[in-house]
Parts: sequence; structure tokens; C-alpha cells
Amino acid sequence: MKRRSRLHAFTIIELLVAVSIIALLVGILLPAVGKARDQSKLMFSQSNLRNLGTAHESYAAEWADRQFTLVADTIGAWGGSIGTAFQAYYEAAGGELEEHAHPGAILGWGFLENTGDFVLFAYRTHETNPDEQHDGVLNRANCSLTLPISFESTFGHFGAFRLINVQQFHQYVSGKFYDKVFYAPKDDVVIEEITGGGFEGSNCFDDPGEYCDRPHPTGLGEVPVWSSYVLSPAAMFNPQVMSRDDPSDPGANGWIDPWTLGGGFRSPSPSQCLFPSLKTRMLEHHWLQNTQVGCNPGFSPGSYGGCEPYYFNHAWESSPMTLFYDGHVEGVGVRKAMRADGRMRAQTGVANWGLWSKDTFFGEDGYLIDAGYDQAATSFHVLTTDGIRGRDILPD
Repeated sequence: MKRRSRLHAFTIIELLVAVSIIALLVGILLPAVGKARDQSKLMFSQSNLRNLGTAHESYAAEWADRQFTLVADTIGAWGGSIGTAFQAYYEAAGGELEEHAHPGAILGWGFLENTGDFVLFAYRTHETNPDEQHDGVLNRANCSLTLPISFESTFGHFGAFRLINVQQFHQYVSGKFYDKVFYAPKDDVVIEEITGGGFEGSNCFDDPGEYCDRPHPTGLGEVPVWSSYVLSPAAMFNPQVMSRDDPSDPGANGWIDPWTLGGGFRSPSPSQCLFPSLKTRMLEHHWLQNTQVGCNPGFSPGSYGGCEPYYFNHAWESSPMTLFYDGHVEGVGVRKAMRADGRMRAQTGVANWGLWSKDTFFGEDGYLIDAGYDQAATSFHVLTTDGIRGRDILPD
């Protein structure tokens, strides 16, 4: 006679042990999964920067070893300010038609959503009325976009260094303003504006045109979603503009207003870089690595649905992924940049001769330091001393 085996149910203790093991595994795996996802996004951003570095090389190959620029080399020769220089440029070329104006930042061709017309989206430096002659009206704000960075109080801290996805450069990438290569995967608030920011919530990444029209905020014109990555404006000026303050060199007396130099806006070639492994070329503009908070309450209302993220130089823990002039990509910690700047000032013995210039129109605040999250105080990359011929970090 066969005896049936009796099945035993789990005891409470066994069940608690099983639950504890599962909870332990989840506690171990979830951080690992999150870290792997974070690492994947970081590597994606590194890849974006390398691809953009290749685009820079293509640009230089076509333009006789020149860097990307939106402003005429000689614009400073036409006047001592935005208003006088761009107006004189316009009048010297004829002063009547749109083509007489200095070229502005071009976003690209695309469909105007409310009419269906295929138009060229651009920030024109002069607005003209086709029904009347001599009706070119200077738009100073649009003119300022062509400068590497504007030092004027009205349009300060912005410029061409933020505009790398305009047509003048995106033609060397994919021919699209809203191409994913221009956006870091961790730049969530920016990407959200693109993926759901077209008309009727359309995804501008999927738009077939060069540019995707977006609804205009009340009271404002077209507001594009600029790239996650920015150039070094210091490296886009004539190196004399960002000159060091060297008491022993009569020709190096600190920052010079580019409007006072005939060739102050002449974009130097990449080959002029003296320290290609130490000079940054492009980096993540927002605080994306090791971030602890999202929106910066210091900016109101903000560029993205009322939110303006903290910038790369706004926190000790920030470590933006960075492309250097020699083509390598690495994270540059704000702490590392500040230590290097301190070492440089200690070595020179001159308070105003560090790795970034504190004697520009922005003064000690540099690139919006006062809007920072903590006590981080650096404007590396943006205000590099000696421009393209300077350094943003020092060798370890």
C-alpha cells in the first residue's frame, strides 16, 4: 500500500524570510539599474559631443580652418556698438533690401503651422517692408545673437555660443535644428519641450523639415529650444579680447572690449589653440551630472515651461561632459576647474590673472555666478583667459 506524501504549507517564518530576500534583492538591483541607466545616458552624451566634434572638423575643412561664427570678422570696424555697427554695415551695402543687412541666425526651412506655408525661419538683423523703400528697421536683439556672447547689459550673457543648432552649423550634422545629437539625454526639461512642444503636441524630433514651428508664447515671438551643448565664447573672439593681465607684458593688460578692436570679432582658427587637451570647446550647458535639483528659482519665469535649469557652473558637484580641442571628451568637475584657477592665480601672483577673466563687463559675477545653487564660483569655458590660446584646466 502506497503512502501519500503530505504537502506542507509555508510557515510564517519561511514566508517572512522569502519576502526579506526579495526586498533585499530589489534594494540591491534598483540602484544598480538606475546607475546603469544613468551611465547609458552619460555615454550617449559623450557620443553626441564626439559627433559634434566631427561636424566642427567638417566646418573647418570647408571654411579654410575657420571656426563656426555668425558675425562678420570686421563688424567692429563699422562702429563701436551693436546699434551703430550693424546699421552702418546695412547702409554701406545699399540700405534698402533685406539682403543688404548683416546675415542673422537662421533656424531653417519649415512649415508655418497656422498657414501651411513653407518658409525660412530666421532672426533677421533688419526687418524690411517690401512695399516701401528704405524701411530697414534695425533689430538690436537679433543682431546680438550673432556675437559670440554679448557683453551689453540689455542682451548680456547670450549669443552665438548658445546657437550651435542653427542652419549655419546643423548643415554639417544632419540638416535639422531639432536633431537628437544636439540634446543631452539627461536634459529632461529641454527634451520635454521638443517631444511635445510642436503644434497640437507633436514631436519636433519627428518633423521632416529643417525646423519645426512651435506655438508662440503669449506676447513673444518664436522661441526655439536651443541645444544642450554650448561653445566656448571666449574661444570665438580674437584672443586679444580675453587677454590676461600681465604686469610684465605691456601688450597684455586684461580684457579688451571687442568693439574697440578692428578685428575683435575675428574668429580664430582651431589651430591657434595652444593647449588643445586643456582648452574646452563644447560642453553641457545645464547642470546635468550629479544634479540635486531641477529648476533655478533665480530665473523667472524660465525658458522651458516656466523652468530654467541651473547651469553647468552653478554647483560644486556639477561635472559637465566636455569636448576639448584635441577631440577627447571627459567630465570636467567644477571643483577641479576652481582648484586649477586658484593654482594659476597663486602662481602668477596677480589677482586678475587666472584661468578665467574677472575683468570683463560681467566683473566678478562672470557667467551668472550669483544665480548658483551653492558657493561654486567659476566661469571656466565661457570667459577663458586668452581665449582659444588659454586653458580651462591644468594637468594633474
